[in-house]
Amino acid sequence: MHSTLHALPVLQDNVIWIWVRGKNAVVVDPAVADPVNHWLKTHGICLTAILQTHHHADHIGGTPELLREWPQAEVVAAAADRLRIPFQTMGVSDGDAINVLGRRVEVIDVAAHTSAHIAFILRDDAEKDPNLGPLVFCGDTLFAGGCGRLFEGSAQDMYRALQRLAALPDETLVCCAHEYTEANLRWATEQRPNNVEITSRYQTVKERRCRGDLSLPSSIGAEKRTNLFMQAESVEQLAELRSHKDHWRSN
Repeated sequence: MHSTLHALPVLQDNVIWIWVRGKNAVVVDPAVADPVNHWLKTHGICLTAILQTHHHADHIGGTPELLREWPQAEVVAAAADRLRIPFQTMGVSDGDAINVLGRRVEVIDVAAHTSAHIAFILRDDAEKDPNLGPLVFCGDTLFAGGCGRLFEGSAQDMYRALQRLAALPDETLVCCAHEYTEANLRWATEQRPNNVEITSRYQTVKERRCRGDLSLPSSIGAEKRTNLFMQAESVEQLAELRSHKDHWRSN
């Protein structure tokens, strides 16, 4: 049985990920419910689980309504965020591994943007599921060309989280929850005007966005080559970058 991955843009810049295997699906960080329900019903797919990376409203806002339509669906979220994600049915923590659509999904703690932010990792399993290689659903910790703002964590927390993500294989797809890539790379080109790789990626992304296409998913390898936050060599350097980016434009 093969998997497919679908990116559903909603609101101003949110991206809801829908992972389908057979006639069942998992939805990641549903900001709103109506577009998800429409997509699932149009394709004759049953929702079996919702993965929540963190508690912000533009990530969990659609979950209650989805549960009214699909009451059997599991809601997987950080056990430490049970008060802020009260409808979770499965609380998980760093190092846990769960079975999702017949695949092993690992949970890692990437707290920084919020104090209980997690990411979900799907490793490569070409024998079981050749259509879907390694990926990470990383919410608002790592963006294409950027990283999340530090609402509840510190620069040290973010540095640690990005180092954990950087340790994943380069081919791992980065399935983040916002389409911020063009703005992030525009900022990066201003910081590193002579960096050919960043400039080239920025031009490519601009062309895709002009056509109305998403820039996502990215990859860990692409982020290591062109994301200044992933390239930060110290907590202090990351903190300086984050402070500059916060004043340049709000994420």
